[in-house]
Amino acid sequence: MAADRPTSRTLLERVRANDQQAWQRLVELYKPLVAHWCLRWGVRDDADDVCQEVFQGLASSLLAFQEERSGATFRGWLRGITRNKLLEHCRRRHRQPEAQGGSDAHRQLAEVPDLIDDDPPEEVSDLYHRALEQVRVEFEVKTWQAFWRATIDGHAVDMIAADLGVTSAAVRKSKSRVLRRLKDEVGDLIR
Repeated sequence: MAADRPTSRTLLERVRANDQQAWQRLVELYKPLVAHWCLRWGVRDDADDVCQEVFQGLASSLLAFQEERSGATFRGWLRGITRNKLLEHCRRRHRQPEAQGGSDAHRQLAEVPDLIDDDPPEEVSDLYHRALEQVRVEFEVKTWQAFWRATIDGHAVDMIAADLGVTSAAVRKSKSRVLRRLKDEVGDLIR
């Protein structure tokens, strides 16, 4: 096998000199070996991507490789680069769950209950009303009316202000105070 023979110094020298034919030859020689290492690590679908990353890493650090001084072989050095790229790939995959497609994935998604539709609308409405009743006693009548008319009835702030004899800012403040208290009381339970 070609990858078992020592790398030709002239090939490495030509690659270092940016000879495109030499680079192609190097990739042709070593890509199957890198792909084999990927398969041994269990990387199948993304093996081509990892190979590309390996050769990009190789291109950026090839000038640093020197067989004579380090005593390392090119293949051993390439194995180290491949190992590092495989580790990076595995970390990325671990952080980003794999997407699944096809009819099996569609069937599985269809079987997942839709959490938004879990509670009938009347149950949600009753929950909100119970929560509102719990905090209602804590507010003055005008504050509650301003909140109710602005939030529940959806009336215009200026109209509410005129009817109650307060400023528009007071209506907005009333709405904000009741909503903040409601959130403090029931928090995430009524989202």
